[in-house]
Amino acid sequence: MLTKQKGVIAEQAVALAALNRGYGVSTPIGDYLPYDLILDVDGNLFKLQVKSAWWDEKKGNYVVDNRRTRTNRREMRRANYTEQNFDYAVLYIPVLHVFYIMPSADFNSFGSEIHLVESTKRQRAPRSATFREAWYLLEN
Repeated sequence: MLTKQKGVIAEQAVALAALNRGYGVSTPIGDYLPYDLILDVDGNLFKLQVKSAWWDEKKGNYVVDNRRTRTNRREMRRANYTEQNFDYAVLYIPVLHVFYIMPSADFNSFGSEIHLVESTKRQRAPRSATFREAWYLLEN
């Protein structure tokens, strides 16, 4: 599956999950903005950046690249997001249908990758674990 297809699937999964929670969902026209969806939660509008996670066999966990990727016919450019680009990032693990909801500042505080550990065999949970299914962050 192409990267763009995976991104569209993740966006649609987030939209469906948000609708099931009673949130309003809007989508911007085009894909040139630094956010993918807009949620209306009790009259509050939030810009979301949606990322799809993949399985990293060597590390034994799911991974999301937290940089913005722009491509043209000749090259692929990656750049960091800023806190002003969006309000929340939603990281989606398709095979598990699990969502991680992170405020922009937290999302941007990671290095170039965010590791999502779904195994309970670790002695302590990674920092990303606090954002697993944290939809309540949008409701405060």
